[in-house]
Amino acid sequence: MDLFSLKNKNALITGGTHGLGMAMAEALAKAGAKLIITGTTPSKMEEALSYYHSKGYDSKGYLFDVTNENDAAKYVELITKEVGDIHILVNNAGIIKRELAISMPVSDFRKVIDVDLVGPFIMSQLVAKQMIERKEGKIINICSMMSELGRNSVSAYAAAKGGLKMLTQNLATEWAKFNIQVNGIGPGYFATSQTEPIRVDGNPFNEFIISRTPAGRWGNPEDLGGAAVFLASKASDFVNGQVIYVDGGILATIGKPSNEE
Repeated sequence: MDLFSLKNKNALITGGTHGLGMAMAEALAKAGAKLIITGTTPSKMEEALSYYHSKGYDSKGYLFDVTNENDAAKYVELITKEVGDIHILVNNAGIIKRELAISMPVSDFRKVIDVDLVGPFIMSQLVAKQMIERKEGKIINICSMMSELGRNSVSAYAAAKGGLKMLTQNLATEWAKFNIQVNGIGPGYFATSQTEPIRVDGNPFNEFIISRTPAGRWGNPEDLGGAAVFLASKASDFVNGQVIYVDGGILATIGKPSNEE
């Protein structure tokens, strides 16, 4: 089990104040990592740190926008000074704006690309500099099923997540010689506070997800923990440029009608 231990490792999780980011952060903490959480909302940060501390997880929080390269550089330097080297980076911060492509404002498209793709590039570049000096590091980009397929009303999100998949492969190609592994996790449809209103019997989208997912259910946030710990640990030292889809099998099939056995 030493292969999966994150003892004495510092893990920076962007957007780790809620949702799937928080679930992955908790999994890393359980494996022994010290948590460094970033966010942009003071109230969410306060709630998240209160939860982490109640569980006994060693954690600190920093408020900054990952798309602002000057602020990001300043805070990565501060984090390194206050906490120590960053061994694990999880690029989780992201947004989605649902709008048909024909009517989506270009400013909204740019915003999604900026947060979901440019932000991970900025953070990876900054943290990789110290990883290269140390000749060791793990970068985990949170991709999506939209890294592989399209769906109406999410053109900006799909473009960003498709780009993030390719960024993952390219960074792995450039930095593997420094013993840095860059991989991704692609979550499927998960039971979070955001999806709670539609996860009810009779809701067409709820029925669609359950009927089209071979596992026959929504993912639970803790289902992401194993993949996160694996990609953050020595167990994945020869895994590079890959995206692990944690989706209950939905990408493996074209689906089936709900009345089919």
